[in-house]
Amino acid sequence: MTGTLILIIILCYFSVLLIISHLISRKNSDNDAFFLGNRKSPWFVVAIGMIGTSISGVTFISVPGMIRHIDMTYMQMVFGFFVGYLVIAYVLLPIYYKLQLTTIYEYLGRRLGFYSYKTGASFFLLSRVIGSAARLYLVAMILQTLVFARWNIPFPVTVMAIMLLIWAYTFRSGVKTIIWTDLLQTLCFLSAIVLIIWQVSSKMGHGFGGAVDFVTSSEHFRIFVFDDWGSKQHFVKQFLSGIFITIVMSGLDQDIMQKNLTCKSLKEARKNMLSYGFAFIPINFVLLCLGILLLEFAAKYQIALPDVSDKILPILATEYLGFPVLVFFTIGIIAAAFASADSALASLTTSVCVDLLDIKKQDEARAKKVRMNVHFGVNMLFVGVILAINYIGSDSIIDAIYKIASYTYGPLLGMFAFGLFTKWQVRDRFTPYVAVLSPVLCYGLELLLLHLLQYKVGYEILLLNGLLTFVGLWVLRKGKMVEI
Repeated sequence: MTGTLILIIILCYFSVLLIISHLISRKNSDNDAFFLGNRKSPWFVVAIGMIGTSISGVTFISVPGMIRHIDMTYMQMVFGFFVGYLVIAYVLLPIYYKLQLTTIYEYLGRRLGFYSYKTGASFFLLSRVIGSAARLYLVAMILQTLVFARWNIPFPVTVMAIMLLIWAYTFRSGVKTIIWTDLLQTLCFLSAIVLIIWQVSSKMGHGFGGAVDFVTSSEHFRIFVFDDWGSKQHFVKQFLSGIFITIVMSGLDQDIMQKNLTCKSLKEARKNMLSYGFAFIPINFVLLCLGILLLEFAAKYQIALPDVSDKILPILATEYLGFPVLVFFTIGIIAAAFASADSALASLTTSVCVDLLDIKKQDEARAKKVRMNVHFGVNMLFVGVILAINYIGSDSIIDAIYKIASYTYGPLLGMFAFGLFTKWQVRDRFTPYVAVLSPVLCYGLELLLLHLLQYKVGYEILLLNGLLTFVGLWVLRKGKMVEI
């Protein structure tokens, strides 16, 4: 019965997305609509939808599970996130709007040169494919366990079916459709969080006040770490990592910036970024509080929790918390997963078409055909990467995503910083070598520090990675830049 119910929810939910897609795309499905939504998106709709894109199913599942090992210390990084969004709103967005970019990596081409442009776009493609596939992998595994495994359907078939569903409602108008479907998905996701907390609190006999008192008095309600420099959770490491992870994973990421560029003006895009960035603080705080409640629930009813933290919420929601929570959890996980994956699919298609294939030089009919072929190809690439992640495995997907980002986004951070904060040009043809060498050196240093000093490097490796890229470009500098 459980598997059948979840399948019915998926089909009903998907039907609504298809209806929205049809209504949005019936008047206009050209490349301008697919890439930039004709630059007519209301900022508040974009802001709400972007919450679902960035939170994703991984955050929904992983953040509550973090409580068991690191308490509430993830909030230190979340506070850093907001500072990062301020930098994006007041430093990066004005440049993107001034240059009227379709993809943000066109900036690197105008500022540093052809090879820098292609290098930046390639690192984005690598980063976003791995990160988005990792997010979707966790959701696919849950659906496989709850539904499809019971019918002996292989995991690759499950992944293929999910990706084809996402492709079906995005292939016509891309980001123009996604702006509105993500609005629905974010509202579903946030509603699911509230309803799950309400149900968990009720089962333990807590009213709202009782739940608040229990959470704030819990031993896991520890937010700040100032006394252990060797810890990955030290405040300075977490806060600075939050700032720079936001800058690179949002401000230097076509996925997030593409939605901002659909707004009518810089003023509206800035309002979108600030409101969306601030919303991260209460949402992540509530998810961590849910984690504390889940641990109490498991202890009260003597439930043995799984070793992998990412499995705590799925197991409790589907086996112990009752039918209402199962429904809310299913809606929340599907909404968060689709909101993240559809946006990534559109942004990757845009970057390949514009940055690598330069389809803006082609006539509209030819360019549209190329875009649709690329969109399907990227979809199949996702399938392959998800299956590879399944083969490799990971105990905490969200930790893996941030660690991968520290290596793959580091060169982007260095290139954009060099372009923004210096007046030099570079010997452009050597940029790809610098961008590859920097993460390799960072990895070697990480191993050396662990071996010699037993120092575990955290996400701060992103800063070093970006710095090495910046220094490499500085060494390769030449005459003053041409104004853009």
